[in-house]
Amino acid sequence: MGRKVSPSGGLSPAFAAKLRCQDANFYPCVYGSRKAYKNNKYLGKKWSGSPLKHSPDFHGPLKSRSCTDVLCFLLFLVFIGGWVVIATLAYKTGDPERLIYPTDSLGRRCGVDDLVKDKPHLFFFDLTKCASPTVLVTGCPTPQVCVNKCPDTDFAASYYLIKKDLAGLKKHLICKYEIDVSSINSLQKAQEHIDRNECASWYIQSKPLLGRCVGDKVLYLVSDDLSKSYNLTMEDFDQIDINTLNSFGAGFTKVGEMLLQDLTGSWHLVLLGLVEAMVLCLFYIFIMRFLAEPMVWLSLFGSIILLSFFIYTCYERYTTLASLSMSKLPDPSLGDIFTGNFKAYLAVRETWLVMGIIAIVVLVIVLLITLALRNRLRIAIALIREASKAVGSTMSTMVFPVVPWLLQLGVLTFGVSVMVYLASSGYPVYRVNGMSSGDCVCSSPDFQDGYECSMDMFKKMCKDKSGGECLKASCSFYAYRSDTRIKWFHFYNIVGLFWGLFFISAFGEMVLAGTFASWYWTFKKENVPYFTVTNAFFRTIRYHMGTLAFGSLVITICRLIRLVLEWVDHKLKKYQDNSFARGILCCCRCCFWCLEKFLRFLNRNAYIMCAVHGKNFCNSAKDAFFLLMRNVVRVVVLDKVTDFLLGLGKLLIVCAMGAQWFYILSRRVTYFNESVPELNYYMVPVFIIVIGSYFIASVFFNVYAMAVDTLFLCFLEDNERNDGSAEKPYFMPAKLLRILSKKNKLE
Repeated sequence: MGRKVSPSGGLSPAFAAKLRCQDANFYPCVYGSRKAYKNNKYLGKKWSGSPLKHSPDFHGPLKSRSCTDVLCFLLFLVFIGGWVVIATLAYKTGDPERLIYPTDSLGRRCGVDDLVKDKPHLFFFDLTKCASPTVLVTGCPTPQVCVNKCPDTDFAASYYLIKKDLAGLKKHLICKYEIDVSSINSLQKAQEHIDRNECASWYIQSKPLLGRCVGDKVLYLVSDDLSKSYNLTMEDFDQIDINTLNSFGAGFTKVGEMLLQDLTGSWHLVLLGLVEAMVLCLFYIFIMRFLAEPMVWLSLFGSIILLSFFIYTCYERYTTLASLSMSKLPDPSLGDIFTGNFKAYLAVRETWLVMGIIAIVVLVIVLLITLALRNRLRIAIALIREASKAVGSTMSTMVFPVVPWLLQLGVLTFGVSVMVYLASSGYPVYRVNGMSSGDCVCSSPDFQDGYECSMDMFKKMCKDKSGGECLKASCSFYAYRSDTRIKWFHFYNIVGLFWGLFFISAFGEMVLAGTFASWYWTFKKENVPYFTVTNAFFRTIRYHMGTLAFGSLVITICRLIRLVLEWVDHKLKKYQDNSFARGILCCCRCCFWCLEKFLRFLNRNAYIMCAVHGKNFCNSAKDAFFLLMRNVVRVVVLDKVTDFLLGLGKLLIVCAMGAQWFYILSRRVTYFNESVPELNYYMVPVFIIVIGSYFIASVFFNVYAMAVDTLFLCFLEDNERNDGSAEKPYFMPAKLLRILSKKNKLE
C-alpha cells in the first residue's frame, strides 16, 4: 500500500507526486498506470521487441523468399578458393614419407633412398638426447645413421678402451658413413673418432620401433641421468634392475602387445556392440513414437535406479575392503598403470569411495531437478511426445544426419591431410663442411664451413690441390627448411577446418529445422507435405548458404580466440609465480567458453527462424533473441528440462550397453563364455563400446533435440500470433493445448 499524502499535509504537490511514484514502483510516474507500462511499445521494443502479430497468410516456412547474406557466402567461397590453393601448394611441396620413414642426419630415408636402401633401421648415437619434448621442433640433437639391424647387445667404448681390446672395439663400433671402421689401426685413433662424435660411445640392446632402434633400458638411463659421454661402463648396464624395466620400458611394450591382442580377438564383439547400440537407439525412438511419456519416465527412474545400484556396489566394495587388514591391501604405484595392473587400483577402498561420492552427487542433482521441476515435466514430456510424432512422420530425418556427418568427415580428412603435407613441406638445405682441412680450394670465398651451398656449384668451383674432386670437404645435406609462410598457411588451414566443420553442422541444423517447422505449421498433422526433408535441403542450399557462413564464422572466431588463450596459458605455465596473470587468463578462458556456448545457442535458434521466415542471419538472430526474452521463464525452465530428459535417455542407453558388455566380456554370464575369448584387459573393448554407443546415441538424440528446439520456438510464436479463435486458431497439437488449458474455438 502506498502512503496517503494529504494535499494540505504541508508537502508540495511535486514532492507528493514523487512519493506516489516511489510507492508504485514508478509505474504511475512514468506511464500513469501499470497497464500503460506493460503496453508501452517503446519499452517493449527496447528490451524484448514487439510481440508477433497474426498473419492470415502465414502457414509455416515461407516459399517465397530471397537469398540471404550473399556477401558472406561470397567471402566463404573466396576463402575456400584460397584453402584449395594452399592445399595444392602443400601437396606439391610436401612429402609425408619424411614424417613416416626414419631419416638420418644427411636427410636420407632409411630403406628408401638409394645409398641406404639396404639399411631400413635408424640408429641414434645418444638416444637419451632424444628424450626432450623439444625434439618435436628441433629434431634429435645427436648423429643418426641408417643400419642393417639394430644392436643386439649392450656396448660401452670405455670398457674396451680400458681393456685395450682394439679388435672387440672395432667389432661393436658404429660410426658415420664416411668412417671406415676397418681402417682404424689404434685405440688412440678410435678415441679420436669418439671424441669428435663420429662414432657412438655407447649403445644398448634395442629393437626396431617404427623403424627406429629403441631400447627399454634407455628410459632408466634418462631417469637416472647415467649417460655421460662415453663414460658408461658395462657395469652400468648390468646394474639396471629388471623390475625397473618392467615399470618403464618393458611395461609399455607388454601393455601394447596385450592391447593389440585383445582388440584383434574382440573386434567382432565390439562391432556387434556398436550395431546393438544403433538398434537400441532406433527401438527407443520407435517406442517413443507411441509411448513417449512412459519412456521418458522410464529413462528418469531407470537412471535413478542405475545410479543407486552403482552407489550400493561402491558401498559394498568399500566395506569389504575396509574389513581387510592393511597388510593384505595392495599398494599400487605408477608402474601399475604402465604394466596394465588396473586391478590394483580397484582393490583399494579409496577408489570405490571416490566413485561412490561422485555417483551420490549426480544422484542428488537428478533428484533435486526432478522434484523442483515436477510441474514442468508434463509440458516437457508433451514437447518430447510431439517431437516423437514429428520424427515419426518424417523418418528420413533419422537418416539425414549421416549426410552432414560424412561431409564433416571429408572436411576433417582434407584439413588433416593439408596439415600433414604442410608439416612435411620444405626444401633441402646443404652446407659446406671440411674446409678447415686445407685440402680443398674454391674459386669463390662463399664456400666456407657452415655456409649454405649448392652441390653442383661446389663440385664445379671447388677442387683439391691436384685439380680433382674434394675428398675431405663437401657440400652435404644439413636439414629441410620450410618456407617462412608455412606457419601462416597452418593458421589458414586451421581457420578453414573450424569454419568448414561449423558450416556443415549449421547446414544440418537448418535442414532439420525447416523439416520440423513444416510439420508444426501444418494445421492437420496427417497432411504433412511429402519430401519435407528434401524441400528443406534444397531450400537451404538455394537461399541460405550465406546465413550459414555468417553464423559459422562467428563461432569460428570465438573458437580461435579460445585457442589463442589456451596457447597463452601454456606459455605462462613456466611462470608459476605470476598468479595474477594466470588468474586473469583463467577468467578470460571461462568467459569465452560461456560466450561460445551462448552464441551456439543463439545461432541454433537463428537458423530455426531463418528456416521459417527466410530472413538474414542478423534479423533471424534478433527475432529469435527477442522471442526467447519475452518467454525467458519458459526458455530457462521448459526448454532445459527437455534437454535434461533427453540426456537421461542417452545416459540410460550408454549405461545399459556398458553394464551388459561388462558382464559378458568379464565372463560373468556363463551362457556367453564360449563365444568370449580370453582377454587381458576386458575393460578396453567395454570402454570402446561405451564411447561408440555415446556417439551413436548422440547422432540420434541430436535429431530429437533439434525437433524439440524447433517445436518449442514455433510453439512460442504460435502463442503470440494466435488466440484460439476461429480467425486465429492455434497450430499446436491437441495434447499440448489440453496441458496448457487452451483450446481452439472453431466455428
